[in-house]
Amino acid sequence: MGQSVVVIAILLALAWALLVLPARRRQRAHQAMQDGIVEGDEIITAGGLHAVVVEAGDQEIRVEIAPGVVARLDRRAVAAVARDAGPGED
Repeated sequence: MGQSVVVIAILLALAWALLVLPARRRQRAHQAMQDGIVEGDEIITAGGLHAVVVEAGDQEIRVEIAPGVVARLDRRAVAAVARDAGPGED
C-alpha cells in the first residue's frame, strides 16, 4: 500500500513537470511578448491580420492595417510580433 502511494505521487509529479510547467512557461512568454509591443512593430493578430503599431497604450494599441487606415485593437488579440526575414531567409 505504501509503495503504491509513492509511485502514484511520483507519476503525478512527472505529469505536472511535463504538462503544466511548459504550458505556464509558454503563457508567460506570450504575455511578455504582448506587453513588449512598441510603436513600429509589425504584428499578427489572432485572426491573422498583419498590421503595424502606430500607438501603444496599456490595454489597447492602434494599428495601421492599410495606408491611412488605423484601427484599435486589444493587446490580448495580438498573436505574434512579426520578425523581418534577413537575407537568404524565407
